[in-house]
Amino acid sequence: MSSHLLQRIQTLQFEDKEAAEALLTSFLREVYSVQVEKVELRPLAVSLNSFNGYLTLVDGKRLFFKTHTEPDTVIGEYYNASKLADAGYPVIRPIFSSTEVGRQLLIYEIVESASVFDIAWSIESGNDELFVDIQTAQEHADKQLLDLYIHTLQVQADEDAAKSPIHQLFYHRLTGGRLGRFYGDAATTEDIQIKLPNGYHSMSVVKNKHWVINGQIYDESLNEVIKRAVQVLQPNNPGVSIIGHGDAHNGNVFFRDETKPPTLVYFDPAFAGRHSPLLDLVKPIFHNVFAMWMYYPFIKAESLHISIHEQDTRIFVEHDYSLPPIREMFLNSKIQCLVIPVLDKLIKERLLPSNWREILKTALFCCPFLTMNLADSRKFPPEISLLGLAMSVEMGSESKSRRSRIDLALDEIEQAITF
Repeated sequence: MSSHLLQRIQTLQFEDKEAAEALLTSFLREVYSVQVEKVELRPLAVSLNSFNGYLTLVDGKRLFFKTHTEPDTVIGEYYNASKLADAGYPVIRPIFSSTEVGRQLLIYEIVESASVFDIAWSIESGNDELFVDIQTAQEHADKQLLDLYIHTLQVQADEDAAKSPIHQLFYHRLTGGRLGRFYGDAATTEDIQIKLPNGYHSMSVVKNKHWVINGQIYDESLNEVIKRAVQVLQPNNPGVSIIGHGDAHNGNVFFRDETKPPTLVYFDPAFAGRHSPLLDLVKPIFHNVFAMWMYYPFIKAESLHISIHEQDTRIFVEHDYSLPPIREMFLNSKIQCLVIPVLDKLIKERLLPSNWREILKTALFCCPFLTMNLADSRKFPPEISLLGLAMSVEMGSESKSRRSRIDLALDEIEQAITF
């Protein structure tokens, strides 16, 4: 079975769902001992690099499946769910699993709970009935996560750090082919074009420009951020580690309201393992807080006001994209209940890397820039492609003069921790 088949199914689900389901049925019949009668894919906004759905066995039993697809993977095995469970994480465990690269897919009993992603989007869209319950559950989960971090805290050697699956989300996306396919690099002869509100631009030119965004001045170009990120995010950095989910954005977390108070439970631990707590924080901070333009680009474009003009080597952008209250809640919970206390703990143990802020920012940069291809005009209208580029700069580089929202958050953390 081709290692590219799952990626093909992931893409095809949005174009020809029936054909994608036929490919997946053949795959499941080959890989699993269970007798699959049919499958039903669920193409969802949250499925940026994954797919999920339901399968029916010949005896009529229905199950749920999910996989994460990652081209250019260099990790040997996905889905260390047992590590999370053994560490005490509230995680849904699969009943069947295949973790080999190119065949990675897990099958679960059907989960009736709603994802936090869906509930948060409903709240953001005006139905705030569950706001307080989600806030209560989120703050409890972040405090629980702090305990899990501290409980599993230990120093990791460089050779072990290099094997951590989480690097697939950051360093290996920068160096493993995705960067070149999306935007071109030294090995790419094609001149990648990106459509912005003022017309088409060469990415080779855009990547060398400097930015002024909402009055915030940035000294680095995208190319300079990329070069620095490759150095900072080297996988073989020894140091502090925890056992973490790695990709705990809201699409991988379920809301359990049958408990009192309501709780959150983790799901789809494709990149779980032992790794830096700083890297473990990145995906939930970016995707739960800043990224809804990525999931609903055409909806967000309707209300977005954004402009661009160029002067010499600079690109000037003005936009009114802001964080709704539910997104501010997720950010504040992470900062107060988890980030500040865990960094304080690392300072006391003399384990906090001196460049902790740079690690966070360069990893955050990878989220808007490399999760999806901003130059793909089929997925992103010009206004959102520009917003994505601007947000990549905001995440990766330090703002001068006025401060970006992410830099204000990191300033708050820096002022709260004691050295």
